[in-house]
Amino acid sequence: MLTYSFANLQGESMYTHLYKCIKKDILEGTLKATEKLPSKRMLAKNLGISLITVENAYAQLLVEGYIYSEPKRGYYVATLQQQLPPANNAPTAQPIVAPKEHITLSFAKSSVPADTFPYNTWARLLRNTLTSADEHALISDTAAGGVLPLRKALAKHLYQFRGLSIHPEQIIIGAGTQTLYNLIVQLLERSHIYALEDPGYPQLAAIYRANDVFCRYLPMDEQGIEVAVLENSGADILHITPSHQFPTGITMPVSRRYELLHWASKKSSRYIIEDDYDCEFRLFGRPIPPLQSIDQAEKVIYINTFSKTLAPTFRISYMVLPPHLASLFYEKLGFYSCTVSNFEQFTLAKFIEGGYFERHINRMRTYYRNKRDNLLQYLDQCPASKALQVEGENSGLHFLLHLATAASDSQLRQAAAAQGLQIKFLTDYYHNKLSDNSHTLLMNYTGIEDERLYPALDKLFEALFPYLNV
Repeated sequence: MLTYSFANLQGESMYTHLYKCIKKDILEGTLKATEKLPSKRMLAKNLGISLITVENAYAQLLVEGYIYSEPKRGYYVATLQQQLPPANNAPTAQPIVAPKEHITLSFAKSSVPADTFPYNTWARLLRNTLTSADEHALISDTAAGGVLPLRKALAKHLYQFRGLSIHPEQIIIGAGTQTLYNLIVQLLERSHIYALEDPGYPQLAAIYRANDVFCRYLPMDEQGIEVAVLENSGADILHITPSHQFPTGITMPVSRRYELLHWASKKSSRYIIEDDYDCEFRLFGRPIPPLQSIDQAEKVIYINTFSKTLAPTFRISYMVLPPHLASLFYEKLGFYSCTVSNFEQFTLAKFIEGGYFERHINRMRTYYRNKRDNLLQYLDQCPASKALQVEGENSGLHFLLHLATAASDSQLRQAAAAQGLQIKFLTDYYHNKLSDNSHTLLMNYTGIEDERLYPALDKLFEALFPYLNV
């Protein structure tokens, strides 16, 4: 007969204590597989506890699978497959330690300064959303495309500022561009070859590979990907950043855009994914019209994000599908729920509709233009100026800095790292690495606060100066 003590429960219920005792005996082999357990009444009488306590303990063991019952016969110990003990040569578990970060400042990462986010306006609109929005709409499951007020606000914004004439139903909201890329792969299917720019954004290639997509990395001339190279690649899907190519800064001319649209129109399976990630921050002249605005054959999927305009952690992005693809999206993927919370979507809709987003962009464009101008003035006046040549300073939030040097990019990168500074060169963004001698530094000037920028630049060029031909 089973015997257990209930003298020191320490606040634990009696049935829980009994359940744990029997479970322990089963796991340790004291109670063998298929062994019959005492009846509930007999065990309650033997332990001096209530019948309901035993019933609850047996019920928990039964639902977890430690015991089983046979009608009119009672309860039995279940057969469990015991876990094998670790082999003597098995590696000892090591604590997980995050890699130490020795870099203190980065000229490679782009970010939005914390003090430029419109906290007060956003907080006020969020409170307004909570008090004025329909309660059912706030907490109900969202359609795959997102809430309609935000899609309407975006459609109006894109018409006024990007020249896109679209229906709200063509817009799909997602928690970051990574989410949208995953949806695109499911929509267009994995069987196609995807062509990416080389050099290009490394994380983009990683996302496609994680989705079991075969990618080809295509070289570019001064206007972007060449159509002849694209045609020979066998690709059906082309992913490009035509308004401000990352990282070269190339702005694709309209002639090349029409050539790519002609390529896409030749086959029904061909599509172009247009990533317009920092189009709002062209610092000279008018923003370049998106490729989709001249697409007559419904071949362009337009993607943009708010992570560049509001904050990197502001995980709201959107894509504009051609009408026939939007219909296909709801047919194939309409079972998904939108990955952005309704609260944020309704608040962002108010932010756009109220003109706050436009005013914020104008302020940020002025802020970045002033920051860039001061940086260019610094580069023109610093001791290393004769060895520096700037390119692409008007297109967006980074530019290229060509260095007159015989040193390899790796040597220069290590020299900067020794001073706690992270820098990246064009060679870091090539998928097909052919050389370590681009001598072309990528300058992301948004990621360092103004008060730390110039001391960091002094340290950078002090580290690089011995390698420069000045």
